[in-house]
Amino acid sequence: MQRSRRLDSGHSAVVSEIQNDDQISPAEALERLPAGSNSRDVLETLSQMIEQKGLKVGDRLPPEVEIAQRLGIGRAKVREALTAWQNMGIVVRNKKAGTRLAAEVFSNAIHLPVTLKLEAESLLRTHAVRRPLEIESVRLAARNGSDQHRRLIMVRAVELMASLEANEDWRPADYRFHAAIHAASGNPLFGQLIQQIQQAFKQVYETPFGQPHLGQASIPLHMPLAEATIAGNASEAVRITEEIMNIVEAEIHQVMERQDV
Repeated sequence: MQRSRRLDSGHSAVVSEIQNDDQISPAEALERLPAGSNSRDVLETLSQMIEQKGLKVGDRLPPEVEIAQRLGIGRAKVREALTAWQNMGIVVRNKKAGTRLAAEVFSNAIHLPVTLKLEAESLLRTHAVRRPLEIESVRLAARNGSDQHRRLIMVRAVELMASLEANEDWRPADYRFHAAIHAASGNPLFGQLIQQIQQAFKQVYETPFGQPHLGQASIPLHMPLAEATIAGNASEAVRITEEIMNIVEAEIHQVMERQDV
């Protein structure tokens, strides 16, 4: 009986030790960030922690306050970073359950950095949601746009082409061009939803992969898109929009392939 008690006692000690190991917070892997770090730095550090600790979909991330303390930054910056991930579908958050992973963060490719892979997958998700909205928006714009809307679409298209030819940052002109098409659709929700989708990504990744001209190969197609929309040729406008979206998506995959060499 005494020997049995000793065995039970030893067994309890082992179980206790295992439980204590399980209770070690993943935040132990976080290191203090240098002064001036931004939200992207926070997410890169969290990505490394997730990979190092082997966290999977459904696993809980450390609380905001613990992350902030470990990184030596304000809690507001941590909240901003995690909200960006939430908007991109990488985590789910609520007050009772905390923050849990909703998407895989591991890198399947040996040479592809986990942060780059995460950025690419997030951009592809936002692109996939944006695609049907842009297609339906241009279809309605071709059918319902007024003369005033059509004139504005052509003005924005000319501005976009001029910006491209001058080798300027064409992104603001591209935004105004698409905004004109959204307005011509007659449904303000298209513009609002697409802006929300883009903002979710840009909260952290202002320039995807550090390349401000990602998607530039699709810009020349915007003039024929404008002409088809103005002419009321909905099927041609949709076809060109799909081609534009395909070009951008292909460029994202090309960036990933180049990084994985």
